[in-house]
Formats: sequence, C-alpha cells, structure tokens
Amino acid sequence: MSDPLLVVKDLVKRFPIRAGIFHRKVAEVKAVEAVSFDIRGGEIFSLVGESGSGKSTVGKTLLGIYRPTDGTIRFKGKDVTTLTKENARFFKKEAQMVFQDPKSSLNPRRSIKSTLEETLIVHKIARNGRERERMVGGLLEMVELPPNYMYKYPSMLSGGQRQRVAIARALALDPSFIVLDEPTSALDVSVQAKIIRLLRRLQAKRQMAYLFISHDLSLMRTMASRTAVMYLGRIYELAPTEELFTNPLYPYTKTLISAVPVVSEEERRMKPEKQSLGGEIPSPINPPGGCAFHPRCSLVERVCSEQLPDLVEVKPGHFVRCHGVTNA
Repeated sequence: MSDPLLVVKDLVKRFPIRAGIFHRKVAEVKAVEAVSFDIRGGEIFSLVGESGSGKSTVGKTLLGIYRPTDGTIRFKGKDVTTLTKENARFFKKEAQMVFQDPKSSLNPRRSIKSTLEETLIVHKIARNGRERERMVGGLLEMVELPPNYMYKYPSMLSGGQRQRVAIARALALDPSFIVLDEPTSALDVSVQAKIIRLLRRLQAKRQMAYLFISHDLSLMRTMASRTAVMYLGRIYELAPTEELFTNPLYPYTKTLISAVPVVSEEERRMKPEKQSLGGEIPSPINPPGGCAFHPRCSLVERVCSEQLPDLVEVKPGHFVRCHGVTNA
C-alpha cells in the first residue's frame, strides 16, 4: 500500500483569551487536542460531530489558516506544520478549501472572472489575459456553469451557483487534496444534492482526496470511506464508514447514529436504540476531566471522570476511545 497523502500527528490548536489593559492571557480555548489521522490519495475521509467539537478548526489548521499550537502535519512526505516560503508555495498549490458559506467566502466587489483568475496570476499559471480568460471559462464549465458567468458578480448568483464558483476556485491549481467544510449546509435542500453530485463527479474524475467536515452522518455514510467522530476537540472513534454505522462502539457515536433517518426496515433493525443527549457540549475553555463525554453519557463509570482513555484499535481499522469498550 502506498504512503498516505496526508499524515496528522498529535495536532493541537488552542486560542488564548486575553483580558485587561495589558491583554494578558487569562485562559485558552482548547479547540483541538492531540488529533491524529491520515488520508490516502483519492480517499474521502470525514470528520463528524456536533457544532463546537473542533471539526472546522482541524480543517483550517491543516491548511495554515490557523497556526498549530503543537503537533505535525506531513503532506506527500513533507512537513508543512510550519509553512516556510518553499513548502508554502508547494502546499498551497496542492491543498485547497471550500468553505461553508459561499456568500461570505466570495468578495462581492469582484467579478467571478476576477475572483477565479487571481489564483492563476499569483501562481503564474497563464501566460496572458486571453489564456486566463480561457482557463476561467474552463473552470466554470467544470462546475457546470456557463462560461459567460465570469462577467457576473456574486450578488447576481444563487447560493448553489456561488458555491460552484467557490469549488471552481479551489480547482484552479489542480489540487490533490481539498478540505470541504460543511459545503452544503448553507444551501437549500434541493440544491444540496446537486452540489454533492458535482463533488462526487469531480473527485472520481480527478482522483482528489477530500477531508469532508460535516454534522450530517447520513450524507457521510454515502460519501466517505472512513469516518472519525470528534467530541470537544478529540477523536473518540474512527473506523471504515460502513463499519462505524453497523457496529458503533462509542456511546456518543451510537447517539448520533440513532438520530439518523432511515428508509428501510433493514436499516431500522441495524440502528442503535434511540438515545438522547442530555445537556449541551461543554465549554472548550474548561472541559471536563477524564473522558469529555462522561457528563452526558448514560453508561458513565467512576474511571470515566478520572482518566482520559486512549484511542485503541479494537479491530483492524476500528479505533475507539472509551473505558467501557477497551476495559470490557
């Protein structure tokens, strides 16, 4: 088997909270805590969990939007944790991101042509304006928009069309890896399916790897080959997606899957018994000790509040962080 495209090891991201006239640090938000995973070339890997679990922070830290507090990120064998001038140029051509809200990720004062050709200019992809225009038209056709849309502005497009432009921008440098940060959650349901079909088609054609960040488990079941479940900054379960759905081990995963709608009697029989989450996800400023899920877990034991369990491989490719599973 070939080496992974991306290897993330013990990634940590904390945001300082400052107060007073001297802006001294008084606390910190523990957004991501010792997260490790890898993604193979051409793979769709998903991160799922509630809002506030740290999924989007992982994606933005991977691409250098946030600087990691600790840990390492290796891409195609190169350490890109600290983006020097040399590997920054390499990584930015290979790795791109599609954000959740296309309305806020596109500059309303710039035409679609200006937005898409900026990347081509910065990376000196095209020789002249005519070639850039031809390439911009090709990018729009790739995302199923007419080339003459390059003369429009974001305000003239629907939400789905704006997201197609955002996808076209991500494709401009022919990347091998794209972070998709809830790319359909801001769209109407009727449009979501069209964007998902487009993303599937592009991935299959270009053999890109996706890190798909989502709270929609039913979507990830059809999209991703492997899924990691995050809770309060940590991965608590990671497995092949079908294995995760048919044999969830972590209580939080079971709760999430129990809420996923089903369309057949077979799926209904396979679902965990319906469970509800008590309370809200704790604050990452002052997370609970031990297993962070223990204040909301119906199977909590004394050890759960005292000791953080390790992420253990309980069967090939299936990892879980739970005292009740690993000590059974």
